[in-house]
Amino acid sequence: MKIFVAVAFILIIASLASALVFLMRDKGKSNRTVKALAFRVGFSVALFALILIAHQLGWIQPTGIR
Repeated sequence: MKIFVAVAFILIIASLASALVFLMRDKGKSNRTVKALAFRVGFSVALFALILIAHQLGWIQPTGIR
């Protein structure tokens, strides 16, 4: 589960970086930036949903603040 969450974070950061590259390269003339940001939002929502489902199924346990 930890590896899956780490990979999801890397995908989110990569999508954000690609949106920045598209924004700088295209100067707002194409919609590639919007698509990259939409993928980032999709990855974030999917990760949040996965964490909620994993908690409900007992795959992960809360540890609390120490």
